[in-house]
Amino acid sequence: MQLLAFSDIHRDLDQARRIASMAVDADVLVAAGDFGSVHRGVEQLIDMLVVVETPTVLVPGNNETDDELREACGGWKAATVLHGAGIEIDGVSFWGLGAGIPTTPWPWSFDLTEEEAEAALQSCPADLDVLVLHSPPRGFLDGDRSLGSEALLRAIERVQPKVAVCGHIHECAGQEAQVGATRLFNLGPRGMWIEV
Repeated sequence: MQLLAFSDIHRDLDQARRIASMAVDADVLVAAGDFGSVHRGVEQLIDMLVVVETPTVLVPGNNETDDELREACGGWKAATVLHGAGIEIDGVSFWGLGAGIPTTPWPWSFDLTEEEAEAALQSCPADLDVLVLHSPPRGFLDGDRSLGSEALLRAIERVQPKVAVCGHIHECAGQEAQVGATRLFNLGPRGMWIEV
């Protein structure tokens, strides 16, 4: 299965149009959060993507809430928002968890504490193919200050999905790493092609 995956598009409507045109060659479009900026522009950005008929999975970033993203995607038939939930597409399993993890210093940010993330991750299945996150696991693709999540790292080590994708830490966009048997990608807004 060929995935086209991106994150942190932050109201860039031109880039959203490019992603939408690229998506015709993908089996699944994966969007790992931060469609808006500080809760603004989410609907306008999603409006650029609703033309995508390729099955699409999305998680909220820290710049939009789960509810804001679900509302923006309301009329998009191909889209499924995952936040503490999963879906199977053509025999490939996806499970997603969005938000900033651990909590960020910004009062406007949609965040989960490590404890809240740990609780949500309990429902992540062990035989998972693709884990879709907004935040990276601690120590992997999480910047010079290691801003990633311990709970996400433990979940990846426990579940060992074939592929895990994230964003959030812009300086690591376009990079990949290996966490045990899992191929981890920090996506960024340009879009990455990933074979599963």
